[in-house]
Amino acid sequence: MQVAEIELYEILKEKIGDKEAKTLVEYIEAKVEKKFEDKKYLLVTKEDLANVKTELMVEIEKVRTEMQKMKADIIKWMFLFWIGQLASLIAILQIFFRR
Repeated sequence: MQVAEIELYEILKEKIGDKEAKTLVEYIEAKVEKKFEDKKYLLVTKEDLANVKTELMVEIEKVRTEMQKMKADIIKWMFLFWIGQLASLIAILQIFFRR
């Protein structure tokens, strides 16, 4: 027992008796311990959230990198498509004007 619990025990012992005071102090101690464990669990949860946030930031960076690569590929293929379209247009115009 800690100092506050001993003081509570002494006060209760005078009012309700030795056995009842001890039982009541043990009950209060158990409740306080349970609340403390609940708070400790919440702190662990906050730490887990921080870890998840860090992992999420890493994954977001990976996705951004992939998006940049895809954008470069799309621009490359669009350029090739435009060259093909231009070549087709020139060929059609040459055929049209030769007649």
